[in-house]
Amino acid sequence: MNDLPPEGAQSDEDIARAHVTTPALHNATIRLDDPDPAWPARYARTAAAIRAALGDTVLLLEHVGSTSVPGLPAKPILDLLLIVADPADEAAYVPPLESIGYVLTIREPDWFEHRVLKLHEGEMPVNLHVLPDDCPETRRMLGFRDWLREHDDDRDLYARTKRDLARRTWKYVQNYADAKSEVVEAIIARAGL
Repeated sequence: MNDLPPEGAQSDEDIARAHVTTPALHNATIRLDDPDPAWPARYARTAAAIRAALGDTVLLLEHVGSTSVPGLPAKPILDLLLIVADPADEAAYVPPLESIGYVLTIREPDWFEHRVLKLHEGEMPVNLHVLPDDCPETRRMLGFRDWLREHDDDRDLYARTKRDLARRTWKYVQNYADAKSEVVEAIIARAGL
């Protein structure tokens, strides 16, 4: 039986509406890998390919998500944050990324024009989150990552939460992500973000 998403989480309809492609049903537990010291090097190679494809379109490119925090277990997926002038101008960045294997998967115009492109080829799958310059979510994402890198107690709390939730069965991976929200928001509040 699937665990229900927490109150305030995205509904099935919200998930479907945000997806450019059909959202993949998960209906399973979440695989978390132990921390891997190779993740930063994989990020560096992935980032180099993105920068080569996009050139000056890249305003900022950062390694985010759990693979960016030493000592934190993570889904075996690299999360990257790409800042461009205008995510709604997909013609400026989507075709060059498609040429290196990325697929536009999520479009959320009502949430900072957020886009997600996914790469399933290569060393490790990638979720490339695209946001505009001067977006408040950028400060939160980078601040959360940096706080976990420097505060072992909150990193360990987050790791325990992830492991506990990962053992449950989730209809969509997004449901698992939403279930972490309460702990994430508490850590963000402590970090003053």
